[in-house]
Amino acid sequence: MPSPLGDKMRTLRKQKRLSLEQLAELTDSSKSYIWELENKDVPRPSADKIGRIAAVLDVTSDYLLSTETSSPDQQVLDQAFFRKYQGMPEDTKKRLRQILDAWDNDE
Repeated sequence: MPSPLGDKMRTLRKQKRLSLEQLAELTDSSKSYIWELENKDVPRPSADKIGRIAAVLDVTSDYLLSTETSSPDQQVLDQAFFRKYQGMPEDTKKRLRQILDAWDNDE
């Protein structure tokens, strides 16, 4: 029986149009391990693995592990975006800041 973690992973993976194999590759996991997380009540996956999966699915680890929320709210999406932003090369960050500045000047 799938856990809330598994249900969230499957839903988000499908929304991103990723196969089990693609998600496994992007998270340095095996396809069978991702399948087990999605379809069985796997006891305590590692924090590292959950972190990698959350990063690829653009959510937070807390969201994936939470039993209280079934879809990510704006705060979860913002936190995931900020984490992605922090890992970007400095030139990409600079371009994004320029885009945001241009939008601010349009108002």
